[in-house]
Amino acid sequence: MNVSLSSIGRFHHFDLARQLLRLGDRVSIFTSNPRSRVDADLRVIARTRPYLRIPYALMSRFGLGARSYWLEEALLRDLGSWLARSVDSEWTDVLHGLDGAGPEAGRLVKANGKLWICDRGSTHILKQKEILEEEHRYWHLPPPKFSADRLERCVAEYEEAHAVTVPSQFVRRSFLERGFDPERVFVCPYGVDLSEFRPAVKEDDVFRVIFVGTASLRKGIGYLLRAVEPLVKKRQCELWLVGGIEPATRGLLEQYSGTFEYKGICPRRDLWRLYSQASVMVLASVEEGLALVQAQAMACGVPVIATPNTGAEDLFTDGVEGIIVPIRSPEAIREKLEWMMANPGLRNQMAEAALVRVKSLGGWDRYGERVESVYREVAIRHHVQMRDAD
Repeated sequence: MNVSLSSIGRFHHFDLARQLLRLGDRVSIFTSNPRSRVDADLRVIARTRPYLRIPYALMSRFGLGARSYWLEEALLRDLGSWLARSVDSEWTDVLHGLDGAGPEAGRLVKANGKLWICDRGSTHILKQKEILEEEHRYWHLPPPKFSADRLERCVAEYEEAHAVTVPSQFVRRSFLERGFDPERVFVCPYGVDLSEFRPAVKEDDVFRVIFVGTASLRKGIGYLLRAVEPLVKKRQCELWLVGGIEPATRGLLEQYSGTFEYKGICPRRDLWRLYSQASVMVLASVEEGLALVQAQAMACGVPVIATPNTGAEDLFTDGVEGIIVPIRSPEAIREKLEWMMANPGLRNQMAEAALVRVKSLGGWDRYGERVESVYREVAIRHHVQMRDAD
């Protein structure tokens, strides 16, 4: 098949492109990433639109992300109109685009009798808005920004595309709750590169909790800090935070400044070294699609404590390779951490099981094969519908 992939940044679409090429498909990538930020092996098939992405990235890097929402909106609108001008609807058999760039290109491809697949990496945007507004009220912070324009664009993409791909059952349920046809929403769990993420020898006997990702309300950073603070004060464990910091949470982190060691943003190629020095990874997210960091930690032999809203159920079995705790429950997180500290042998068994489990998931190969099977299933269904209509 001829597949056009579109994404505002890298996300999982570069990995998908590589897998589709492996399976014999012909692929074009459309992204707002500058060419220098496209993987070298993919540049020959990539077209880029970086003009607004670069200032947006710079604002985010210097802690001005909260003031750049207008620029992100402009970026998505610009990407959508550029995509509509750039995608060859004659050549393209499947347009698979991350939601948010607008439905213009999808409508053109669909009108030409080809397939339009919308890719949604998080919950249905209206569900996401509902959860995050609740969270911001709880922490007495201004509400998150969801423009009417973005909501309208994203909902239009969900409803008009031939199908929607999502990374977890948690996300799929958010679509079914909105009345979506179950046959239009396909779960395609992300993979992990087992050559990039691998175990290393732990250099000390400190019980260490690691969090990897943007420290944000969405990722439940406040609940993690509340859970760990008493344990750190008793010198029972350490907490490492790895990744960026959402501007809205800086005040919260300052309140718990003695609770964690901040490791900053780490290149993906070096993350395995940090994971391998941890005893457990904790992800207390209130809203995610399928947090890639969970599989990365498991591939380094680190068990995971996570909420169901991280997509954890698609990665591991509760109590076997990791532990699933309720959202917004620092008490539950603390209880499980204390259990691990009191039962090092069982924690080690869980770590070994996590490594076995993640190897069985098939990495990015399985993800690519699943996505391609969705293309074929939707194509057959579309062909039957067109035939019946005639």
